Amino acid sequence: MHTEAEKWADPSPWLPSHVPVSFLSTNGKTREFDTNAEHRGYAEPPPESLLTAYRRMVVGRRFDEQATALARQGRLAVHPSSLGQEACQVGAALALRDTDWLFPTYRDCVALVSRGIDPVEALTLLRGDAHCGYDPVRHRTAPQCTPLATHAAHATGLAHGERLKGADTVALALVGDGATSEGDFHEALNLAGVLRAPVVFLVQNNGYAISVPLSAQCAAPSLAYKGVGYGIRSEQVDGNDAAAVLAVLTTAVEDARAGGGPWLVEAHTYRMAPHTSADDPSRYRPAAEAEHWRDRDPITRLEAELLDRGLLTDDEVKTTAAEAEAYATDVRERFSVDPALDPLALFDHVFSSPTPQLAEQRASLRAELEGC
Repeated sequence: MHTEAEKWADPSPWLPSHVPVSFLSTNGKTREFDTNAEHRGYAEPPPESLLTAYRRMVVGRRFDEQATALARQGRLAVHPSSLGQEACQVGAALALRDTDWLFPTYRDCVALVSRGIDPVEALTLLRGDAHCGYDPVRHRTAPQCTPLATHAAHATGLAHGERLKGADTVALALVGDGATSEGDFHEALNLAGVLRAPVVFLVQNNGYAISVPLSAQCAAPSLAYKGVGYGIRSEQVDGNDAAAVLAVLTTAVEDARAGGGPWLVEAHTYRMAPHTSADDPSRYRPAAEAEHWRDRDPITRLEAELLDRGLLTDDEVKTTAAEAEAYATDVRERFSVDPALDPLALFDHVFSSPTPQLAEQRASLRAELEGC
């Protein structure tokens, strides 16, 4: 544990890199550095981790595409696509142990399935069948959070509580760039810094809070600098470089686990799809901007790297694509069956012991249903 004087005698370890940490070039080839400045001492993930990340990203993207199609068909109320952000979401899932906790947002379905959650259960919220389709305790994954940043304090509190119980649990909260403009985000960072809680905040900076560009949200050179003001170790990473994301997040999670305190990691990425299936991004961003980022596709970059190093073959690329297609087909077929729902179940998980008001509302709904 650092004293305050020791901590800030040399603030450089707490500051983010001047440029995002990166391992891969935009075309996927590993870059040769005269120094390791852009690596900043982070170890490249082992080949097996990169291969796992590649497979989960390919499957996750096909799942995301299928979910978008289901929304267009009216079988989902809405779908916030994560197309282009797969490296962030898969990297977050892989950096955690099974005993750690993930706190996702409404856009993080790819992180959920990468965590081992059933894809249909992951989409239950977006179909409107339940507030959460999966068991949060079983999967150590909090319900997806729709209000911006409100779950960040929950992640801090859980991490601190687990430490008080003697567990070595780490919590990782996924947030978007828009969430960093919310008071809840800053309160969570302040609480985490004061408590030295073992929590990691991953900001997926995709450039827009719905239609509001980052330049209209923040004047700082990087969102990562927001952590320093709360005494939190901060970093920024190329969010479309799966190797770099995994390297930085693994370091952050394990440092937090070892007692190093919280981390704030900003991942520079881009939302290739609309904000949701009800959005038209052409109204607020130029097509050339999206094309610029399309050339930095996270799957293409990692695939090229793995092929170049002989860690992946063309046949394995085809096999992975076939696995992803089978995964999407299974989701589509299972969504063709309407679930059997009990409207009264809406009241089951609001409080551990129902309040009189809740019991009254439940009885009122029961009476209405019986009168139909």
